Amino acid sequence: MSNKHLTTTQFQQFELPQQLLKALDESGFTHCTPIQEKTLPLTLAGRDVSGQAQTGTGKTVSFLLALFNRLINHPAEGENSLRALVIAPTRELAFQIYQDAENLNKFLDFKIGLAYGGKDYQKQRKIIESGIDILIGTPGRILDYYKQKTFSLDAIEVMVLDEADRMFDLGFIKDIRYVFRRLPPADKRLSMLFSATFTYRVHELAYEHMNNPESIKIEGENITAEQIKESVFYPSMEEKMGLLIHLLNQSKTTRSLIFVNTKYTGDIVYRVLDANDFKVGLLSGDIHQSKREKLLDAFKKGDINVLVATDVAARGLHIPEVMHVFNYDLPQDSEDYVHRVGRTARAGAKGEAISFACEQYAVNLPDIEAFIDHRIPSAKVPHDEIPDYVKPRQRRSSDKKHDRPKHENSRKRTQRKPKEKRSAINKDTGVKYHDKNMINQQHPAANAPAADAIPNLDDSVTAPSEDVPAVVTRRFSKRGHEIPALG
Repeated sequence: MSNKHLTTTQFQQFELPQQLLKALDESGFTHCTPIQEKTLPLTLAGRDVSGQAQTGTGKTVSFLLALFNRLINHPAEGENSLRALVIAPTRELAFQIYQDAENLNKFLDFKIGLAYGGKDYQKQRKIIESGIDILIGTPGRILDYYKQKTFSLDAIEVMVLDEADRMFDLGFIKDIRYVFRRLPPADKRLSMLFSATFTYRVHELAYEHMNNPESIKIEGENITAEQIKESVFYPSMEEKMGLLIHLLNQSKTTRSLIFVNTKYTGDIVYRVLDANDFKVGLLSGDIHQSKREKLLDAFKKGDINVLVATDVAARGLHIPEVMHVFNYDLPQDSEDYVHRVGRTARAGAKGEAISFACEQYAVNLPDIEAFIDHRIPSAKVPHDEIPDYVKPRQRRSSDKKHDRPKHENSRKRTQRKPKEKRSAINKDTGVKYHDKNMINQQHPAANAPAADAIPNLDDSVTAPSEDVPAVVTRRFSKRGHEIPALG
């Protein structure tokens, strides 16, 4: 690994507590990166800073050192009060910051909490309620706990906002402003804002909620351009997959990242690579957090060597030895190109960024080149060198569980036996019916023969004889009550 990304300034030159220096030494950090060299003299002196530098240049260590230094030199006034807050836009970045903070806290006794969505809601809440000094997390989960009064912001001494431009992209800026307005006054706390790219909106946010911050900018060309070899191919949509497989086979890399613009495309690329015997994983925003962590851990360990991802992996992931980054789809946002490319050539290592400018996304290339202020060299592979590849079986509706044919021995639905007829008795007449529904029908005596059909019956007789049944004209309801005759 090259040390060109480091300066001649050593951490020992700063007045840092011995516990921090010891932790840095055990982690192998001796010399500062440019962003650390520029920001630490200001933040250690209590000055607010808004820093810009490319990914993989040590921004996290820079603000964590200032954070711990502040908490050590300014003892807490009360017990179980939250003293420092670090907000990141994505779960992966928040978890990465948490791990770095735990490494620097190795010889200290600060309590650190983590709050991000998709996992351990009650567990995270209990840890925060028990009393912590530092809270690291994403805006949504932090705001959720705050509104439930799980913690208070009244005693915050250090506020850190990482990847501030991404907060705007993901729609978190209202939540960020909500938090800033409930912090102690800007002159009563140390505030730090960091990002790989700076926009007018980010500058406005810094000057609105910080105490006259010092702006530090480290030019990207001085850090990553020499270590990253960029190239762009111009394949048709039909050639993209074959070209990708050809370049993966040719590179023989142990760790490659492939970026796509949509989850649908990511699923297609994943299934094709899997069918062609690549050790591949798929990372997208809808994957459960625990599965994402296992997937990233397998990628870091080398159990899988190709990771297909949407822009959820473009920021905050520090995965060592990623030698190749493929932009299978050119990003629609020029800033996302910088963050994708930043996944390789971390901490001075060398890397290669390969982009595909197909018919659908080639229109994004001029904006990207204008943003990075240089042209990306073009590359070409002869058509006859693009190999054929195994196509995965297409998914059909019958693959779904509810459409699968039932096994011939599967249990058949038992047919219901017909209900036995139940008898019922009319309360008024005492007549028994075999079916209680017949109560609503006319009395059986209504079926008796008419008066003129009865032999020896005198027409002048107005009352029926006791021996001869008369026509029943009464009607009964279902419950056996008599219904008055009409007319």
